[in-house]
Amino acid sequence: MTTSIVMTGETMTDDFHQPDDPLNPLLNPTDERAEPGMYPRMRNLSAAFAYRGVVRALDPAPPEYVTVPLSVGMAGDPRPAVAVAQWNLLWESAQFRRRYFGEEDLPAPLYKVADSGDLNVVFVPRTRSRYYEYAPLFHLLPRAALARHGLPLLGSGIWPFSVQLGDIDAYLPANFQARLSRAWAGTVWRHLMPQYQSPISGFTANDPIRILAHNLDFWIPPVTAVTQNVLRDFPEVANGITPEPVRLQDGSLLEGAVAANPRTGGDIWQGEEEAAEVVRQTVEAADADGRLRGILDAVRSHRCEDDFSSRWTGAREDFERKLYNKRSKIKVRFVELTDTIPVHGPETEVVGQMLCGDFLALLNERDRTVVVLLNSGITKLTEVASLMGYRNHSAVSKRLDKIRQQAARFFN
Repeated sequence: MTTSIVMTGETMTDDFHQPDDPLNPLLNPTDERAEPGMYPRMRNLSAAFAYRGVVRALDPAPPEYVTVPLSVGMAGDPRPAVAVAQWNLLWESAQFRRRYFGEEDLPAPLYKVADSGDLNVVFVPRTRSRYYEYAPLFHLLPRAALARHGLPLLGSGIWPFSVQLGDIDAYLPANFQARLSRAWAGTVWRHLMPQYQSPISGFTANDPIRILAHNLDFWIPPVTAVTQNVLRDFPEVANGITPEPVRLQDGSLLEGAVAANPRTGGDIWQGEEEAAEVVRQTVEAADADGRLRGILDAVRSHRCEDDFSSRWTGAREDFERKLYNKRSKIKVRFVELTDTIPVHGPETEVVGQMLCGDFLALLNERDRTVVVLLNSGITKLTEVASLMGYRNHSAVSKRLDKIRQQAARFFN
């Protein structure tokens, strides 16, 4: 690629307020950064920290998260952590970022992924809690939601992942995923069920919309898409890179990409108001193809009693009102259809004028019609013949003889 797309080796300063103890991710509840105007918060580090220019994908592929084992803090081999940070900083390059690295630049597990082709991969540390995979969702939760579901007050998140200073699992409950799932579902619920006074507690755990709200993996792609959309509006760093095609080492051009200045970093969202807007946009991104709204409308329009818990909700009231209003308008009338075949079980017997269902099953359609008509009170063969479309009763007489013979064999 062009020689301008190189690592700078320079350090940059920013206005990010780091915790007093960088190894402790917890935020003091009395800290001003825990106030609703500043919390929750998600930020981004500019690729300009390490690169003078970037290869910008014109049609970026959707990112996928891949977990890798990384050492914590200063323990162990730091090279995998450095390689992951350098890789993730190039989020604008998307599926083309592998072209920055040779086999000697990446640890074997990372190079194996890079060598798989042009894939838009975001590397995150492999942890018990899966915090780094779900960080974009966690850092959209207001402080009250964290307290309600027993989740810790963590400092600001960074997307994409850059560095793991401490063992995050040491600060998270053992059932972190379950707690986060409930907290996220409660946060996104009003966008999925906008009906008046219909909180999530008014629906059973088997309700389809409630299941969808709790599915963290479903929400990661849309929240990542929204995050990147926000970042694409950030201004470029003035590094003097003129947008131009990217030339590879063999002289060919890299299709679908241009050389460009890196974008600045900064807050992707900060405070409850901005986070709430990102949640709304996440729901819209999840419905980019229109299927989510179709599913939601179908579920809301075809509710059943089992969807609701014992708690009253506006949705349940609407359901019951529609149900009973429809029932009150329906008049049920039972009529006896004498020209139809009754349904009997395997043990059916002949009682009086009742025909055995097992015997009728032996007859073909025309013979069964003769039996039904005679059993319905039509006694004249000419009438039977007329109803069946015969010119005279001869054909009916022949069928009756055949039926009598079959009946004799069947009931003897």
